[in-house]
Amino acid sequence: MQTVKGTCHCKAIEFEVDLVDGFENVRRCNCSICSRKGAVMAGVTLERLRVTGGADKLTLYQWNTKIAKHYFCSICGIYTHHQRRSVPTEFGFNLACIEGVDITSIEVIGVSNGAAQSLVDTAP
Repeated sequence: MQTVKGTCHCKAIEFEVDLVDGFENVRRCNCSICSRKGAVMAGVTLERLRVTGGADKLTLYQWNTKIAKHYFCSICGIYTHHQRRSVPTEFGFNLACIEGVDITSIEVIGVSNGAAQSLVDTAP
């Protein structure tokens, strides 16, 4: 197992990710929030990602079903990770936040079809 470290842009948020076989499930998502943030993500089970600094600086954003939990730095605004709606036992995390990762060198990036997930009608 390899442990990698990540931070937001201002370094207020620090986290570690335990990798079993490198970065797994590397992808972008086409849902309304992910397509706007444009992050390249990888996934791990919940116990393999730990916020090691700045937890009090994380901002939680939820919408629609409120199953997914999207975390952003309250200072610089960078998305660091999220608990997935499609697989709530996993975190997705922003590969651009990981030390030493150049996302432009990643050759294969999948696409999750988050746009196909149902929306809750919130109209009165």
